[in-house]
Parts: sequence; C-alpha cells; structure tokens
Amino acid sequence: MMHEASLPLGFSAPPSGNAPHAGAFTVRQLPRDAQAHARWDAFVAACPDATFFHRAGWQTVMEQGFGHDSYFLYAEQDGAIAAVLPLAHMRSRLFGSALVALPFCVYGGIAGGHDGVRRALDEAAQALARRLGVGHLEYRWRDARADAEAGWLQRPLYATFRRPLHGDAEQNLLAIPRKQRAVVRKGIANDLHSAIDYDLRHFYPIYAGSVHRLGTPVFARRHFALLRTVFGADCDILTVYQGLQAQASVLVFYFRDEVLPYYGAGTLLARSSGANDFMYWEVMRRAALRGCRLFDFGRSKLGTGAFEFKKNWGFVPQPLPYAYRLVRATALPEVNPLNPRYALFIRAWRRLPLPLANLLGPRIVRQLG
Repeated sequence: MMHEASLPLGFSAPPSGNAPHAGAFTVRQLPRDAQAHARWDAFVAACPDATFFHRAGWQTVMEQGFGHDSYFLYAEQDGAIAAVLPLAHMRSRLFGSALVALPFCVYGGIAGGHDGVRRALDEAAQALARRLGVGHLEYRWRDARADAEAGWLQRPLYATFRRPLHGDAEQNLLAIPRKQRAVVRKGIANDLHSAIDYDLRHFYPIYAGSVHRLGTPVFARRHFALLRTVFGADCDILTVYQGLQAQASVLVFYFRDEVLPYYGAGTLLARSSGANDFMYWEVMRRAALRGCRLFDFGRSKLGTGAFEFKKNWGFVPQPLPYAYRLVRATALPEVNPLNPRYALFIRAWRRLPLPLANLLGPRIVRQLG
C-alpha cells in the first residue's frame, strides 16, 4: 500500500488569516490505494461545493480508461483534508496538451477550503502545469468563483441545467411545460416501459449508433464497463423498451441526493415513439423514488439542439464559468464540434461504416476531453 506523501512540486504553507484552523497546511497527491480513496471520497461527500466528478474513482478512469496521467491534489490541515483538486494531463498530437480538472467531466476545479488553502492548491497546480509544459490549465467550475478570476480566461461555451425534484411523481410531471409533457404522455400511451440493465448489451449499440449519426467518435465499450465497476451502485443503465425492442438507453450517475443522466441516446425509432423523452422522464420518476431531490441534466453547448431540448423541459440554463490559464500556449484551442474547421471531419465521420467508426473512435475521443 502506498502512503500519502507531499508533492515533489508542492509546499507547506502557514495558515491564512482567514483560516478556521490553527495549523499549517500541506499540498499532497492522492495515492492509488483504496484507503486513500475512501478518505478522499468521505471529504467529497461532505463538501457542499464538491460534485460527482470530484470523486476519487475518476483517478482510475483517467489512468486505466484513457491512459492519462492523473494528479489528484489535496490540501491537508491538522491531519484532515481541507480541499481537493483532481487533475489529469491530456496529451494530443492534434490538439496539444492541457492539465484539466477534469477531462470528460462537466464539473471540476477546487472543492472546499478557505482562500489560503485554495490558493495553495492553485499555486501547486500552476507549478505542475509549468513543469509538465502544457499549453493551458483548465478548471471546470460549476459555480462562479471569485478566487479564479484574476489572470484567468473564460469562454462562454456551455451551460448546465439543474432543477429540484419532488418526491411525488405527479408533481414532477406537472413541472414539465405542457408541450413537452404531452411528448412524455405520448411515450406512455405508446406502451413504452423502462428497466435497469445490468450489462452494456443494449446501451452500447444504441449509444454508438447515435454518436455516429452526429459525426462524433465513440468511447470504447470498456469505458462504460469501467464506470460501472468503479462507481458501482452509483452508476446505473436505464433502457426504454417498446415490447422487447430497446429504443433508448442512458447511463446515469447518482451523487448524494442528485441524479445525473450522463450518456444518453436513442435509436432511429425513438423520435417517432417518444422514447428519448420518455427515457428522461423515467430517470426522473425512478430517481425520485430512490430519494433524489435534484435532477442535473448536464451541460450543453450554447445554441445547440441539446441546449434547446433541455430548455423545453422547463430547465433554466446556468452558464458554466470554466476558467483557463495559458501556460505555453498563446491562445486557447477551439476544440469543439461548432468550430467550422471540423465540419468536413464530421461529415466524413458520418459516412464511415459503423464498425470502422467504432474501431477508430476510441483512439480519437481520448484526445478530446
């Protein structure tokens, strides 16, 4: 078993004048062992501004799933964790390199701590970014943070959609705007039903086919299998059927009293049957029964169909204040499907035979983050 140790690049610091404790704090790196992960996750579970994407399991996902080096930093004060910052180093011949909190996740950045502790973690992250020679350092804040404003760039690209859930299913249904509620009722009238799947047999073909039609490289099947293994009961797959035919499927995360439908897709039949809409309703309904009281619809790019779809459900978009600090780069990369540079690639990818796209996709998508 590895023992916790101070970062070679890190430092100890005296307490800030705003510190609630008397002792100095030290920046350390999370070891790769179960005991250390449990300690980190206990802090995350109790920290109000932490998210599912601050969990220690993402260290395993980054390293084993994508082959990215991880640097999960935390500040320790008086023998207790005071704040955490999960980071991963993305390297790409196509898109350069970046130190990100956290790739493939919608939220990230520093969770917990007073100003002095957060400053120490930030300085350790910047020192690490310089040592690694990355193009930029990126924090995927969910909420605006005053301590991330000076010297950081921001680019309005994404919004997130979060709303309380009622304990009563009828109240949740009535909270959906009338027009969208009618689409959900259409799915109910079409005798759609849902079930929790215990393997990827239905989910992966539906998801791979959907992203191929969008012109997007797909994750490897083992990525989703790893998520199920790492997060256990906090990661479900819900599939919608019409009779015995699977028409839509979604991989769902649970965190405290929140539910996050994260990877969702439907077949070509899903639009006419209403399976896509019914799928998200079933996530809501089942999550409320489970005791969840907040529905997180995830992020969408501004001005996209997904962005409008979530607004149609009555969710109010909340801009995501992602923050970027240039290290070796002179400008931020424009790595997103809305960039006109990628229009030709998207059209070409759609024309690839699906088996070939599924073979090549995981080699490309690991560079996108």
